[in-house]
Amino acid sequence: MLRHRFHLPEDKIYLCGNSLGPQPKAAAELLGQELDSWRKRGVEGWWQGDGPEGGWLGFHRRVADDLAAIVGAKPEEVTVANALTVNLHLLMVSFFRVRGRRCKVVMEAGAFPSDQHAIISQLKFHGLDPEQCLVEVAPREGEFTIRTEDIVQAINEVGDELALVLWTGVHYYTGQFFDLKTIAAAGHAVGAMVGFDLAHAVGNVPLSLHEWGPDFAVWCSYKYLNGGPGAPGGLFVHQRHADDETLPRFAGWWGHRESDRFLMRRDFRPEQGAAGWQISTVPVIGMAPLLASLPLFAEAGGMDALRQRSMELTARLHTGIAKISGLTIITPADPNARGTQLSVYVPGHRPDLEHQLSAAGLVVDYRQDNLLGGDGGVLRLAPAPLYASEEEVDAAVSILEKMLG
Repeated sequence: MLRHRFHLPEDKIYLCGNSLGPQPKAAAELLGQELDSWRKRGVEGWWQGDGPEGGWLGFHRRVADDLAAIVGAKPEEVTVANALTVNLHLLMVSFFRVRGRRCKVVMEAGAFPSDQHAIISQLKFHGLDPEQCLVEVAPREGEFTIRTEDIVQAINEVGDELALVLWTGVHYYTGQFFDLKTIAAAGHAVGAMVGFDLAHAVGNVPLSLHEWGPDFAVWCSYKYLNGGPGAPGGLFVHQRHADDETLPRFAGWWGHRESDRFLMRRDFRPEQGAAGWQISTVPVIGMAPLLASLPLFAEAGGMDALRQRSMELTARLHTGIAKISGLTIITPADPNARGTQLSVYVPGHRPDLEHQLSAAGLVVDYRQDNLLGGDGGVLRLAPAPLYASEEEVDAAVSILEKMLG
């Protein structure tokens, strides 16, 4: 545990890294270094600097190795750029290809609204009716989570009409960790493209994107990656697409190959790999805190070690909450089917509950129920293994029992 490497809210138990990770203590120094370079060098900071890449031109490469290790990819398959939903739109330009009968998208029911907005707007952009072309897979009646066999069955039923499978890694609401390897294989078996939204999975659960083989993936950097509010997003493009200049894309100059970018030519020649999907100038100031956060994952022993600790902390939290009368844990009981987050249904909508818990010393996330059909709400608690402790888990259970038991 690297709790001492983070700034955490004073006198609070912080179990809300699934919404916004805390600030790494080294973030201010690393951000300050780039501000200092800007102050001292001005525009020359682009090619002069103290980092391993020199100036800012190669700034995105400074995070590639650490990020690749976190998501199970090759460094050239990942980059930091734009924001999650921007990246989702950009990659759907390349990988949501309407071809004859292939016009449908399969995704989970109750996906994060931003994903739903993106998919529906993309379908409309192509002149398609979302009611006909968006296939959503839901939990069975009386269940909270989606069975893998139902996902595969839906993919097979759509078959040669399927253009894209877009699936989440860990469901934001229920905390379910999906079998992404099986989903990718099922999508490719019927000839579709496959993409993942890893907003709640990256830095939370071990991923093997290169091995599992999705065509693309996107994520944000401000949750488990602790990159700060509004931190730039990240994206993955599988190596098999690295040199494919025929893929349609919305191009921008920072995606042009660096070797001749500054010749300012009209013709777009994409950088190899994921970097070819960058659009605008690398956001140096926004990325700097990631230089503090991402190396901590390796320092903690990598994602496998963090996963083990996460399982222990979440199991402890699960055992404690399960003893509180009236609460229902909707996250899978199987540790392999969940990340660090537990989602807990609380009957009777309590709009001030989040603030009441904070006043009692527990920072968590509360959402009014909009998926389960009840009259209550869902608490989401995430004992992130980089900084959460067993003592905090026990104290959190005590607060919940006192206020809700």
